[in-house]
Amino acid sequence: MELTFLGTASAIPTKTRNHTSIVLKVYDRTVLFDCGEGTQKQIMDAQVSPMKIDDIYITHLHGDHILGLPGIIQSLAFRGRTRPLNIYGPPGIIELIEHIKKLGFFTIAYEIVVHEITQDDEIIYQQNNFLIKAMKMKHTITNYAYKIEEIKQPKFLRPKAIELGIPPGPLFGKLQAGIPITLNGKEILPEQVLGPPREGVKLVYSGDTIPQEQMIYFAKDVKVLIHEATFAKEYQDKAIENGHTIAADAAKIAKNANVEQLILTHLSNRYTNSKTLEDEAKEIFENTVYAEDMMTIIIENNKPVQIIKKEWV
Repeated sequence: MELTFLGTASAIPTKTRNHTSIVLKVYDRTVLFDCGEGTQKQIMDAQVSPMKIDDIYITHLHGDHILGLPGIIQSLAFRGRTRPLNIYGPPGIIELIEHIKKLGFFTIAYEIVVHEITQDDEIIYQQNNFLIKAMKMKHTITNYAYKIEEIKQPKFLRPKAIELGIPPGPLFGKLQAGIPITLNGKEILPEQVLGPPREGVKLVYSGDTIPQEQMIYFAKDVKVLIHEATFAKEYQDKAIENGHTIAADAAKIAKNANVEQLILTHLSNRYTNSKTLEDEAKEIFENTVYAEDMMTIIIENNKPVQIIKKEWV
């Protein structure tokens, strides 16, 4: 997985922080998580073609997470997109997209498939290599966190297959795909030549939320947890009042969930930089970084998380 933070600000953007959005490349798909105002400009700066976006996942319907949708949808139409665009989000997302289709004068020649999430902690998308789940968090309106989970195929035990008399070739491929074969009148099952299931990498993105026990469960043992941390501890009461998390509480969640890397985001515009919040979190969970716009994260199995910050000129 490779992801880039397109925006890391909360309600009001700043000169150095755009409204919230993350672009993720996972296997053959390119997806957006949230789509704040200015996202399509940030996509260009990140050198990602908007035409390659397959899916958009919206955590909740506050403006700083959705106001980039009209621009993206219209720009894709102007560029001549023909293949469908999938948009996932909480109840109300269908009505929102219908309004966007009528906003301004333009023609959409591609299908927008809107998926309204109503089930909690269930798979909302799956293909051979990865799946995505949604879990309801607690904000001032309905908000969903998302988990991206790699599906690793069991290891093929080649020596065992040869021992059973299976010749290398197409029969190996069938067994690897989970299809039983018949050889010399004897059925051979995939589990006879496959090792135990392997753990794939996992990533969780919180959206906006107050600290939740559900997040500890949802993010258990993930490689990377991206958690909102809008305020430092001096504004804890304000954070709870507005449905947000302070950096220290996000760090406690990361520690209790046994995650490998915590990345904080959604900075209030009252801060000129994120150092105070990052330092507070590191007192509890050392492996913490506060996200910056255009920061890229590379996530691989059995390797440390690679964090690349953009060099601003």
